Amino acid sequence: MGGEIVNADSMQLYAGLTAITAGPGAEELAAAPHHLFGTVDPADGWSVGRWLRAASELIAEIRARGRDAVVVGGTGLYFSALTRGLADVPEIPAQIREMAAVEFAAMGEEAFRARLAEADPAAAARIAPGDRQRLSRAWEVYAATGVSLTDHQASASGSLPAGSWSAVALEPPRDALYARCDVRLEAMVAGGALDEVRALIARDLDPSLPAMKAVGVRELAAYLRGEIALPAAIAAAQQETRRYAKRQMTWMRGQMGDWARITALDHRDQWRQFLALHPPLTG
Repeated sequence: MGGEIVNADSMQLYAGLTAITAGPGAEELAAAPHHLFGTVDPADGWSVGRWLRAASELIAEIRARGRDAVVVGGTGLYFSALTRGLADVPEIPAQIREMAAVEFAAMGEEAFRARLAEADPAAAARIAPGDRQRLSRAWEVYAATGVSLTDHQASASGSLPAGSWSAVALEPPRDALYARCDVRLEAMVAGGALDEVRALIARDLDPSLPAMKAVGVRELAAYLRGEIALPAAIAAAQQETRRYAKRQMTWMRGQMGDWARITALDHRDQWRQFLALHPPLTG
């Protein structure tokens, strides 16, 4: 298409994690300009808003060059922010963030979620079990502003102008997708994922940082600490990858229901389906 690729995968942002996040390899990087891949230090946790600002600036620059921006990835919140806008939530004071962390630890997830449900029932219902970061964020916004995160989001304005973009969601057959997830995980381990995880955990970073939650990091780190055998670590990471793929498909059905679908598995058939749905855009 002659475009430039902009990353919308929250884990492929981070430097030193190319294998464990299945980031683009040297051959792919040489095929077209790539942006926001491996450019962020894992110690610097990016928010959706920070990504949106960087991606929006890049898209504007790419368009100014008369080229198309091809935004790719697996993070649904990034696409939602780019196409629907992001709520203009004020900066949360550090003391409120710290208090939320203390309260979460003291209350536990169930009680913390129940309290959040009184202030922001929609957020409490949609945030997945175990997602401490987003549960805390939703409560912090309410505690700091007196307005729920859901209400803030309802007032968001779109980032991309209507008519300036088109979209497709890749939704291949689930069984085939799961099989590919399993094969890819083994390839990631063979391609250096263990070395990446070893270097990451050696930095002793805050476990709540986004990069520390990349699929496969926890499982391979357990192997490197001698807690489980490598086959068990790979099997656990494969299972978590399949679960993540399932959550992505659920998100696409709920949040991207009006996007065109590409259902083929082979990349050549996918390309033919894409061209039938969306002839190449103009700059």
